[in-house]
Amino acid sequence: HCDPHTIPSASVPTSPNGLSLAVSLSLTFSSPSHSLPYPLPLKTRNEVASKSSGGMEIILSSLENTQDLQTTLNILAILNELLTVGGGRRTGVFVSKGGTAVLLQLLVSSSKDPPANEELMLHIHSLLGKVGLKDRKFGVKARLNGALNATLNLVKHNLQNYKLLLPCLQVLRVYSSNLVNAVSLGKSGALEIMFEIIGPFSKKSTTLLKYVVCVLCMCSSGMNARRAVDTGYLPTLLTIYQDWHRNDTRHRHVVIRKSILGCIKNLTNIKLGRKAFIDANGMRILYNTSTLHRPIIIPTMPSSLGPQNRRPLREDLLTPKSNESPLELDSISISKGPEGTADPDLVCSLGSLVLDAGMNGGSVDGPQDEGGEQAVLEVPDTAALLPLHDPDLYLEIVKSTRSVPAYTEVAYPDYFGHVALSLREPILERAYGVQRTKIFQDIERLIHPSDILDKVVYDLDNQRSVCTIGSLKFNSKFESGNLRKAIQVRKFEYDLILNSDINSNHYHQWFYFEVGNIRPGVRYRFNIINCEKSNSQFNYGMQVLMYSVQDAINGSPHWVRTGSDICYYKNNFSRSSIAAGGQKGKSYFTLTFTVTFQHKDDVCYFAYHYPYTYSMLKMHLQKLSALRTAQIYYRQDDLCETLGGNSCPLLTITAMPGSSSNDHISQFRSRPVVFLSARVHPGETNSSWVMKGTLEYLMSCSPQAQRLRESYIFKIIPMLNPDGVINGNHRCSLSGEDLNRQWQNPNAELHPTIYHAKSLLQYLRATGRTPLVFCDYHGHSRKKNVFMYGCSIKETVWQTNVNSSTCELHEDLGYRTLPKLLSQMAPAFSLSSCSFVVERSKETTARVVVWREIGVQRSYTMESTLCGCDQGKYKGLQIGTSELEEMGAQFCLALLRLRRFTSPLELHNHNSHLLDTENDLIDTRSIPNITSPTTYVLEEDEPAFLEEVDYSAESNDENDPDLEPDLQDNHALPDPNSDSEFSRQDSLN
Repeated sequence: HCDPHTIPSASVPTSPNGLSLAVSLSLTFSSPSHSLPYPLPLKTRNEVASKSSGGMEIILSSLENTQDLQTTLNILAILNELLTVGGGRRTGVFVSKGGTAVLLQLLVSSSKDPPANEELMLHIHSLLGKVGLKDRKFGVKARLNGALNATLNLVKHNLQNYKLLLPCLQVLRVYSSNLVNAVSLGKSGALEIMFEIIGPFSKKSTTLLKYVVCVLCMCSSGMNARRAVDTGYLPTLLTIYQDWHRNDTRHRHVVIRKSILGCIKNLTNIKLGRKAFIDANGMRILYNTSTLHRPIIIPTMPSSLGPQNRRPLREDLLTPKSNESPLELDSISISKGPEGTADPDLVCSLGSLVLDAGMNGGSVDGPQDEGGEQAVLEVPDTAALLPLHDPDLYLEIVKSTRSVPAYTEVAYPDYFGHVALSLREPILERAYGVQRTKIFQDIERLIHPSDILDKVVYDLDNQRSVCTIGSLKFNSKFESGNLRKAIQVRKFEYDLILNSDINSNHYHQWFYFEVGNIRPGVRYRFNIINCEKSNSQFNYGMQVLMYSVQDAINGSPHWVRTGSDICYYKNNFSRSSIAAGGQKGKSYFTLTFTVTFQHKDDVCYFAYHYPYTYSMLKMHLQKLSALRTAQIYYRQDDLCETLGGNSCPLLTITAMPGSSSNDHISQFRSRPVVFLSARVHPGETNSSWVMKGTLEYLMSCSPQAQRLRESYIFKIIPMLNPDGVINGNHRCSLSGEDLNRQWQNPNAELHPTIYHAKSLLQYLRATGRTPLVFCDYHGHSRKKNVFMYGCSIKETVWQTNVNSSTCELHEDLGYRTLPKLLSQMAPAFSLSSCSFVVERSKETTARVVVWREIGVQRSYTMESTLCGCDQGKYKGLQIGTSELEEMGAQFCLALLRLRRFTSPLELHNHNSHLLDTENDLIDTRSIPNITSPTTYVLEEDEPAFLEEVDYSAESNDENDPDLEPDLQDNHALPDPNSDSEFSRQDSLN
């Protein structure tokens, strides 16, 4: 019975053995006139919060058992002091000792007899605000203890008591981070209460308002959205946001404005909310607030877009006529001038080359020139630069190519040919703000619909209904062409819609089309509005390809990278659930680019990547066969006939035996087999250019090529999907299926090329000629460089955590040799991007099936970028046909060096590499999708672009509002007092 004020703090026992006594004294000697009799020494506070001590249990036990209000307040004051300093460690100890449940129980019990003690509620909610951020199960505990309504009722009855309101709102924010709690709070009237607090712009109590809008944002999602829309809160939110945006001129309250926008976003995730948003003129309001007071952003690095056409073009050509019709090929005689000059009067008449009536049963009547004489077309003599290209031969081959639309026209780039640029083209550096500007221009269409022309100028399905007066003229009715519809939306802006793959309703990516009736010096904007992939290399420096007919006639037949203001973003067009593979609420993406043409009345072609048609392949093969010498064994067979009635070429290339002696014949027959294939995906045209480089090297007369032919027998299928290539598909064949997913069980009628290719491989294995190397050439749309996928049991077991303790793994690491050699020899090849893991999603591909079923250890997919390189000699440059062909040649040289690293035993017995334990170790049904960054190459591995917009929110119209959402852990909560954190999350704001 002593006065606690007479006890000096230094006399309180602080040793571990006296720790309980120190805590007990602090609790017992409580003065009614003081919330805390004296502060605990630092050493004591540390020992109380230690996991090994029992001090925290004593405090919590005392708090749980005491019935005295003042004692309870003193204990809560001690806890506040303990948890305010010391970081998250002390709070973690408090949570681990069951402190969260004790506080929640105290809150509920104290709320049963209103009015609750204000000081007690203040202490409890201050502690809960600290604890809730560290307890992952806080939301579930609060709901099970019935604390949600206790805090909400306290807020409801203390709307003017800002001192108590702030900690309560902090706790509500943590409650509502759990989805189930947010729904429950919404049903209990949280939205209505928050709208009583929030109001127009005010410089007072802004911290309180930050928490209000944060709670409002969390509680307005999901099933509460309909309730908020029905109550009419959306127009109110728009008005409040407009007021805050107008008055917050110094941008000190960005967090509040962003949270209000988050609420609006949640409400517009449902169809009813979008309708209310439009009715409230929300589009115009947000557009005006976003365009007014727009901050001036200075890029951290200077941007240099560079010229669109990097080669000098002749400007002294005469102006061509613009009213002539396409010419028939039968009425054109080709004359090659010594200096490649062209009659400018014919330039404008090159709208398209029209085949004769014998092709595909079509009938085309083309006029001759006005004088009735045969028109003469002078084209550049590209034979010196393109030894494998012959326009006359190409036209003859095209006539025998069978297409579904029965094409009767030929694209000029395929006719003239393409000469690789001598100057390499750098990856485009995009200026900051381009994407924002493009999106605002798209929004302006919805705000000012009267300014939109909305005129169809090209329709592949209905050519008679289009109007091209005063507009660009489009065409895609030629081999590999893809453009379904063109719509003029502004005077110099066009929306373009791509065709899906035949017998499919998706795969919109490959494009190849012609544009005519152009005006020079005008910035034309093209928007391809039905792309499907969520990201693209167009956001990271890739440009579209353009071919100018007038430049070609003038002696510069080049595909060039072109376009400025290029970006790729989600648009407002929704995909049907059928087109999205059963997924609902998916959106299309827009690829937009701007082009300024150089010549009047020019005809230009645009393509996703360097086109390489089926007819071009047949022309190249025919020219290659003419290069055969007495030392080269070259044979071309037809592997099979496709669904479309086109042949699939199969090549055999090796060296002729030295003589007819038994030794030479034996050596000839014992050469290991290398099996190569390409172009199973039609849109990956870069794989054909790599294959072209491989074939040209194999048929060359260099000593290395001769040694290579003497070392191997090459079996090559240069185009596995001729029908898809001919008809402008991106990924599928005429069956509407991805042929690279049919290798496990191909159908002879639906997938003839895969069926016969696999049969050939099975035959080679049965005859003891299992290939030493199998490689399928591909293109990759979302990665840079060239790299390989291979197959390894060990790496797959390691990545998938399969228990291999019962089996001893023995695996030859020879599968890494070829990629390692390529990384040393080929400047575009990146070893760090290679992967040797067998993923579940790839188990039906050629690489995995040939490895697993045929027994080829060195079974690869070689992926070539569509964009460019970020390492090595070509770092910072977009890839061109010369680099792709060089890659094909370097692959051959790597095979020659591989010969030195391969033992004679392996060369003669390369059908025994698969381990007997494979099926025991790898159950394909249990292999997860590998996401390890060490060896697995992610599809989307590009860093987020500086101005990338958050498009993660999808429509939730189809969610059943009567279903209870699953329990979720608390999400990480941003600090409402930190504006910088929000600005970092969205740099567009």
